[in-house]
Amino acid sequence: MTITEKVAYLRGLAEGMKLDSSTNEGKLTLAIIDTLDDIALTVSDLEDTVAELSAQVDEIDDDLGELEDEVYSDGCDDEDEDFDDTLYEVECPSCGDIICLDEEMLDEGEIDCPNCGEKLEFDFEDGDCDCGHHHED
Repeated sequence: MTITEKVAYLRGLAEGMKLDSSTNEGKLTLAIIDTLDDIALTVSDLEDTVAELSAQVDEIDDDLGELEDEVYSDGCDDEDEDFDDTLYEVECPSCGDIICLDEEMLDEGEIDCPNCGEKLEFDFEDGDCDCGHHHED
């Protein structure tokens, strides 16, 4: 039984007792029931609002979790369908951030670290790196 239902039950009891609103006890009892009714309606509204806010917070939490996965993942998930090429991990010597690069990015010869902005240069002698792939200068 909800609070609103309980107050309605009390109101029904008071009406069944045929409280006399002209007596002090009757006035007090009816005023208490009216106050309880107002409180019950306010609590009911607050419960509805909290339920709605809770659902919105859950949605925000899910969205934030997805965003965190995107931002804080190393991006080197070879099974990710967005990456068709082989990726190479490079550690920034300044901040230690791991950066994932594809062959096209390596071929450019340099990249700014997305974390600290340090310019990272890639120099391959004779166009080859330790990975066994040929890179053009």
